[in-house]
Amino acid sequence: MAAERPTQDELYQEAAGAYGGALERLARAYEADPEERRDLLQDIHVALWRSFGGFNGLCSLRTWVYRVAHNISASHVAQQRRKRPEVLVGLEELERMASPSPSPDETDRQQALERLLELIQRLKPLDRQVILSYLEGLDAASIGEITGISPGNVATKIHRIKRILSRRFQEGQEDE
Repeated sequence: MAAERPTQDELYQEAAGAYGGALERLARAYEADPEERRDLLQDIHVALWRSFGGFNGLCSLRTWVYRVAHNISASHVAQQRRKRPEVLVGLEELERMASPSPSPDETDRQQALERLLELIQRLKPLDRQVILSYLEGLDAASIGEITGISPGNVATKIHRIKRILSRRFQEGQEDE
């Protein structure tokens, strides 16, 4: 007798329980405004529930959740850019940008995290997706499945993004 396939609701409950915190972090990394972030998180959860109607198990639940969440987040960024245009930058531009003046009490861990998130939020959606997936502990093969790029290209992007973010972060600390 074949095992019964989980329902859409059961898959959603499992995913929300296992990855709810990661989805909140992802929404925070994509959206700085708290009200917009709540809307984004809600959109992710709705899309995730809907997506389980067509989930066939060809990839892991984790990969599916991140793929749906990143797709919704990328769409959100595109919508926000139309509503309130702001400049997103590529890795090269981020590398060349002038450092913002940090506040004197920026040694606090939370403020350092905010600075890092600011840098990540300025990345183009694909670069943001790669580094956020990496920070959530996904390997290059899984990130490649989510983004549609090769694991080798993922590894190269991760290395490059980490180097640039580290340098930009350190430049901010040296200005103190």
